[in-house]
Formats: sequence, C-alpha cells, structure tokens
Amino acid sequence: MLDAQTIAVVKSTIPAIAATGPRLTAHFYDRMFQHNPELKEIFNMSNQRNGDQREALFNAICAYATNIENLAVLLPAVEKIAQKHTSFHIKPEQYNIVGEHLLATIDELLSPGQEVLDAWGKAYGVLAGVFINREAEIYQSNVQKTGGWEGTRAFRIVSKTPQSAVVTSFELEPVDGGPVADYLPGQYTAVWIKPQEFAHQEIRQYSLTRKPNGKSYRIAVKREGEGQVSNWLHQHAQPGDVIHLAAPAGDFFMDVAPHTPVTLISAGVGQTPMLAMLDTLANAGHPAQVNWFHAAQSGEVHAFADEVAQRGAMLPRFASHVWYQTLAEADRNAVRFDSEGLMELAQHEAAFSDPTMQCYLCGPVGFMQFAAQQLVALGVDQDRIHYECFGPHKVL
Repeated sequence: MLDAQTIAVVKSTIPAIAATGPRLTAHFYDRMFQHNPELKEIFNMSNQRNGDQREALFNAICAYATNIENLAVLLPAVEKIAQKHTSFHIKPEQYNIVGEHLLATIDELLSPGQEVLDAWGKAYGVLAGVFINREAEIYQSNVQKTGGWEGTRAFRIVSKTPQSAVVTSFELEPVDGGPVADYLPGQYTAVWIKPQEFAHQEIRQYSLTRKPNGKSYRIAVKREGEGQVSNWLHQHAQPGDVIHLAAPAGDFFMDVAPHTPVTLISAGVGQTPMLAMLDTLANAGHPAQVNWFHAAQSGEVHAFADEVAQRGAMLPRFASHVWYQTLAEADRNAVRFDSEGLMELAQHEAAFSDPTMQCYLCGPVGFMQFAAQQLVALGVDQDRIHYECFGPHKVL
C-alpha cells in the first residue's frame, strides 16, 4: 500500500502530466525503443506509428494518477491489459525496463525533483506488482487447462478460406497433434510471426470465431490497407505453413444463463467474436431470444452470411437484420441484407424491451459509439452493454 504522502505527491503532478498530453508517452516510447530495441519484437509498431498506443498509455497514466488511492476503480482496465499482456508473453523483468524509462521521461520532460520521482517510483512499483501477480495467475491457469500452454505453440494452417473480398478465415491445428485449450466465446488468440522480409517479429490478436472443439482454432483476418501482418496472411500464408500462437485470452466474452436474451451487434470484421458467441448459443439450443444485428459496407465485403443464417436456424428464437451502407448493383437483388444505410436500432425497439437483455458490441470505435448511444436511448442500462476494441482500448 502507498502512504498518504506518496499519494499526495503523485496526485499533485496530475496537472503537469495532463498538460504534456501524449507528448509524454511519445517521448517514453522513443526513449525505450532507443535503449531497448529488443522490445520492438513485442510491441505493435503499427500502433506506435499511428499514435494509438501512445494515446492509450497516456490515458492509462492519467487514470492511475487520478485513482491512485482507489485502485479498485482500475481493476477492469487492469484485467483487460493483463489479458493482452499474456498474449505478448510479458515477463516480470520487463516491468523494470518500463519503469526505468517512465521515470526518466518524467524527469526529462518535467524536471519535478527527486521527491516526485521517488513517489512515482513507488506508485509504479505497486501497479507493476498488481499486473505481475494477475498475469502470473493467467499463465498458471493456461498451463493447467487441458491442451493449455505458456508462451507460444506451433500451429499448422490446414485450410485458408476467403469469406468476402477482404476477409479470409484460417483453420489452425497444433503441430504436436495434442489437444488445444478451450476458451470463452469472444476471446482471441495472438499470432506470432516473423517472415524473412519482416524487420521485427510481429504479434497480432485475432478473435476465435466458433465455439471450442478441443482440436483446432479458427480465426478470420481482414486485409487492411497498410496492415503488415494481415497482408502477409492474405497474400503469402498457405495451408501447410507453420505459425505460432499464444494461448487464448481476453476479457470480452459471453457468459450468460440459458434464460438470458442476447443481442449481438457488429460492423465489418467486428463480427468475428460474435460468430463464436452465436455458434455457442446455437449449439446449446439457447431458448431465450437471440438477435443478430450487423452492418457491412456492401455485399462485397459482407462475410459469413451463410454461416450466420445456418446457426440462426438452430435457435428457437432468432432474429437477424443486416444493413449495407451502400448498395452495389450486385446487391440489389441479394437476400443477404435487409436495409440500406446506417444501422438504426430504433426500428427494433421491441428487441430491447426485456430488462435482462445482454448486448455485445464490436466494430470500429465510431460505430460502437453510435450503437451504444442508440442502446442507451432505448433504455438499455450501460452495465448490460459490453464491447471490444480491436487495438488499444478506448472508452465509449
């Protein structure tokens, strides 16, 4: 526990920290990668270039300083980050490296004096301890599962299936032939690759897209314009190739009782964690209402439509509505969509009338903000709205 003086000193620095903006974390990352370039093998350097990771870390530092005397407020964020850290196989000693460069950054940008640096050192040590302990629990749990492992495990691509013009799914089986760990619907696995043409090892998280079967995993990858890993998987990865995976992780998952109604809301590739949820519900014959609301740019990029229809047919109370933002000529006679334009949930107000309805959202941040505002306007409590951001977390 931190003493009152340390807490007071850290909180007194909040205005100065806030005034630096993401410049603080930009300096931190630049400094750390200069002195410890080996960490480029772990961090997503694309998120460094676009600034997302720097913004996320800055927000986390401000949140920690603000709530330093009430860490319970931060536990949901700690869980999200700890789960992500285990997919990168973060080690306790790496927290010392981060702490060293964080304190040096505060000193170099703010010159606050030794008392402040000592206080931040103590505060960082407490927070690092929370993460190290939680991540050790996750690692241990992964190893103890049937088919579980720590670190990475070699998987072979056994099939590669285009699902739309931009989304391809990959079926993956372990090279060692053993079982694979179960996971909760909505969780992800991390793909670790380093082709010869890559400057650094790259790690990306991809949702697991069906219910567990104990034998293999399936992921779906959207080809991004500047996405180094997604383009390599689309253009170069082939059946028979071996890649490495971390054990399933993630704090976004569905865990509902049979009588609980569920609404799955997605846009674009945000449907991938929803596919595992729908598959789980369908195979369980979930008796309560299940709604599938999905938005796609057009029919060309709309993936998994047939699979969703097949899973929905297995449910006694299933409703589906698909929006295409723009219609290509080929879409006009299609039966894979219901409405043109943006998703309008008010059209389906009755679907949200049950006060126990649990809503799961995934898609671009702007879309989720748009959908969450509509849900709140329809009377859905915020604690029944669950969401996942691909990449660094953002608050809706």
